[in-house]
Amino acid sequence: MKSSSKTENGVMDSMTSTGLADIVRGEELAFGFSPTMLVVTVREFDPNKDTERVEAVERICEVGPSGKLSLFTDLHGDPICRVRNSPTFLMLVAEIGQETVGMIRGCIKTVTCGKKLHRHGKNSTEPGSKQVPIYTKLAYILGLRVSPHHRRMGIALKLVQRVEEWFRENGAEYAYMATEKDNVASVKLFTDKCGYSKFRSPCILVNPVFAHPLRPSSNFSIIQLASNDAELLYRTKFATTEFFPRDVDSILNNHLNLGTFLAVPRGSYSPDTWPGLSRFLADPPSSWALLSVWNCKDVFTLQVRGASRVKKALAKTTRLLDRAFPWLRLPSIPDFFQPFGFHFLYGLGGEGPQAQKMVRALCAFAHNLAKDRGCQVVATEVSGLEPLRCGIPHWKMLSCEEDLWCIKRLGEDYSDGSVGDWTKSPPGFSIFVDPREI
Repeated sequence: MKSSSKTENGVMDSMTSTGLADIVRGEELAFGFSPTMLVVTVREFDPNKDTERVEAVERICEVGPSGKLSLFTDLHGDPICRVRNSPTFLMLVAEIGQETVGMIRGCIKTVTCGKKLHRHGKNSTEPGSKQVPIYTKLAYILGLRVSPHHRRMGIALKLVQRVEEWFRENGAEYAYMATEKDNVASVKLFTDKCGYSKFRSPCILVNPVFAHPLRPSSNFSIIQLASNDAELLYRTKFATTEFFPRDVDSILNNHLNLGTFLAVPRGSYSPDTWPGLSRFLADPPSSWALLSVWNCKDVFTLQVRGASRVKKALAKTTRLLDRAFPWLRLPSIPDFFQPFGFHFLYGLGGEGPQAQKMVRALCAFAHNLAKDRGCQVVATEVSGLEPLRCGIPHWKMLSCEEDLWCIKRLGEDYSDGSVGDWTKSPPGFSIFVDPREI
C-alpha cells in the first residue's frame, strides 16, 4: 500500500505521496478565487443549527476519485472536536443564503518561540546562569474546507481573514498552519494570498499496529510518571524547545492523555524503586528517554475507502498469518478499510548515548498499548533535524518525510524582545508538537 496526497477536494489521492500522514493533521484546504455577486456571510459556528450542515460539507469534500484510495474522517458528530481541548478556540462557517459552503477552525495558546540566558549576576558565566524560554501567543489554523461547488469564489480567503481578525482581537502575535509540501493549492493560498511564509519542515512518522505484541528491549526499564513528575521533567528539560506549550500541565492532565513514560537503564530505577523526579534530576542515569501518549481514537476515527477486493484480501491474509503465527513476528497490514483509531506520541526526548535505543523501546511499549486499546496505528511528528528520529520505527509508505508549516506575523505593534521576528529565525533540532491540534 503506497502513500498518498490530498486532492483539491480534501481527500487522499492514489497513495503515492504522503500516505497516512494525514492521520496527524487531516485539514482540507480550498483554493482559487474569482469575483462573484453572491453574498458570503461568515459567522461563528452554532452547534444547535450548524452541525448537520457542516457534516454535509465534510462529506461532499471527502469524495474520492474513482478507483483511488481515499481517507475519510469521522468526527463522531462533533465538528469542533479537533480544537475543543485547546485553551482558546473558534470555529467559523461561511454561508450563501441558508447554505453552509465552508468552515475554518482556529485556536490560540502560549508557546516557546526562543530562549535567552537568565543571569543571576552581572556576569553571564556565573554559576547558576541558565537558558530560559521566551514565550509568545501563537494561533493555529486547521480544518479549512470549502464545498467543491463554491470554490474559486474567494471563500477560503475570507474565512482565513476573519479567523485572523479573531486571533488579533485575542492578542495572538503569530499564526501558523500545516500542510503537505507538495500540496500546491494550500501553499499558494497561504503564501501568495494570505502573507504566510514557509517556516518549518517536520516529519510525520506513522507505524502500523501489528496483531502480535512487540518486545521492548530488556536492557531498559520503563516507568510511567505521575503527571506532576511528567510536568516537572518537561519544564526542566524541554521548556526552551520551540513550540513548547506554556500550559503543558493542561495537556498532561487531560483525560485523552494516556500517560508519560520514562525509559532508563535496567538496574538504575524501576517502578518499585522510583525515588521521585527531584532525585532523578539531581542524579540522572547516563541515558534516558521519554514520550507521552495521546488518545486520538476517542476524538475521531479514520477509514480508507476505494481499495480493490484484491488489496483487501492481501491485507487480511497478512493479519491472519500474524495472528496464527505470532512467534514469527510477521509485519501485517492493519484493517484500514473499517473505521480505525490511533494514538499520537508526543513530547519525545532524551539524553545520553543510549537515548535512541530507549526511544525505540518506548515506541514498542506504545505499540503494545495501542494494540491493547484497539488502535490500528501509532503516529508522531518531529523536527526533520531531531537527533532521536532514527529511533522511531515507522513505515515510509505511510509517513510524510517532509511536512510544511507556514507562519505569519500578525502585528507590528509589539516588541521584538530577545527573539526578534520569529518568522525569520532558523530551525532548531527539536520541536514540541501539541497533541491537542492533531
